Amino acid sequence: MSPEQPPLRARQEAHATPIRDVPLRDLEQRCGAAVAAGARVQLAYAWFPETAGEPHVQGSGAEAAPPETIELRYVVHSSAGHPPEIWRCRPGTLPPPSLASIAPLVSWYEREITDLCGLSFQNQPQPEPLVLLPGARATRPPLRPGAAPPLSYAPEPSSLPEVAGSAHRDVQLLPFGPIRADVLESAQFTFFYIGEGILHYDPQLFFKHRGMEKRFEGIRPELGTVLAERVSAVGSVAHALAYSRALEAAAKCDVPPRAEWLRVLLAELERLYNHLHYFGHLCHTTTLKVGEAEGKYLEELAKQLNAEATGSRFLRSLVCPGGLRREPRLGGIAVRLAKIHREFARYAEMLETTTTHLDRLITTGVLGKQLAFDLGATGPIERASGVDRDPRRDQPYGVYRELPLRVATSDGCDAHARQQVRIAETLNSIELIQAALGGLPSGAIRAECPPAARGEGLGWAESPRGSVYYAVHLDSAGKLARVKIKSPSFSNWRVFPHTVHQSNMMDYAINEASFGLTVAGCAR
Repeated sequence: MSPEQPPLRARQEAHATPIRDVPLRDLEQRCGAAVAAGARVQLAYAWFPETAGEPHVQGSGAEAAPPETIELRYVVHSSAGHPPEIWRCRPGTLPPPSLASIAPLVSWYEREITDLCGLSFQNQPQPEPLVLLPGARATRPPLRPGAAPPLSYAPEPSSLPEVAGSAHRDVQLLPFGPIRADVLESAQFTFFYIGEGILHYDPQLFFKHRGMEKRFEGIRPELGTVLAERVSAVGSVAHALAYSRALEAAAKCDVPPRAEWLRVLLAELERLYNHLHYFGHLCHTTTLKVGEAEGKYLEELAKQLNAEATGSRFLRSLVCPGGLRREPRLGGIAVRLAKIHREFARYAEMLETTTTHLDRLITTGVLGKQLAFDLGATGPIERASGVDRDPRRDQPYGVYRELPLRVATSDGCDAHARQQVRIAETLNSIELIQAALGGLPSGAIRAECPPAARGEGLGWAESPRGSVYYAVHLDSAGKLARVKIKSPSFSNWRVFPHTVHQSNMMDYAINEASFGLTVAGCAR
């Protein structure tokens, strides 16, 4: 760590995410040029600026917002080492063009905007509802300001693709879910198959869509952390961190150095226990019972470390806007971490040399590099497909640039590659935690972060499953007017079906486990 902090003005400028106004007529051209130059549209969302004709400040300048004016926002990341930028578009009475043919990952965001905000897109290639299940109807768009409208429901059959060909009479249909065995989250998967071969796979999520983004509306910003930590329990730190960083950007609040170092420590502890759980679950699907037991044992050791250090096995109630709520107890971390390190090193070697396990992973769930990039895969999924990208390095935040961060990638593109990337990340997480403990400065752990009336901010973090983004907008009273959440499983569920088509039933559970998906992280 450098002995001197940068000047306050320079640190505040680091909060800024540039906002560019893009006329509707230029949107497709702008997106095409950005994608051709290697940029990626990270997320898209709509919101309704505060009305009553009062001016609202967005970036630079101010203008009047007529009642029910809707704004489109696109968050675009162009190059490593630079923050993303925001494109702002006001459709008015004209439907905006769909960007799905230029940036396919935008398709789900457009469908979500149509369902929840009532804005349709021209030439959307897949205009079916995404969040609203077949038969569900809203009296008005749920994300318009004010009380959420009731949903009516009239059962209607799901729309499934037709399967044609000379052998179509042999095609069998298997609807699986939405209630599944064990403690799996609700989802319905429809398989079209012949024998063991899967011809087509259609997942239906959002059975327990909780309206998390709507729940933020109207509450005080400091209370939002409680909601953010519960969007996806196994990503509590990442969600709280991205949310807090968004508010800090809105308020131009500078986090004390000690809090920044402790935040890294908490984030890597979260990555550690998640990856250990992943290995145990992956072994379960390959029927490697000893490997399953040992992975879950190591996960339990990591969660016990979390509980001793923070009072929460899921590391909750520490991260907050401005820093941390309280000091974690660090006394026993180094000893417990050293034990986990020793046992994991042996465990990882066994995973990589057990042929019965590897035989089930190699060539299973192949996701090519271009498809991973185009469809928005994130985290270990994209890195295992050769996409060398990690916001901790490419959109640096906190003190990651001062720590021995190593971004693991693989060109294997299959379930084995996804295991290898997570093994490397687990070892690096241990190293990062040790470095954070060794470099921890003294000082305060929280700064004042007052609500910014009519402010807005963008925050991000790299969770164990990939990138998390929060965009926050505040009203004239400094309360939350709109919070947009981009959770990694929303992106990875978008990609996953493409690895299932033309695969086989025996490998399905292994493939799904290798992605480490959560339904809660998608059906927010």
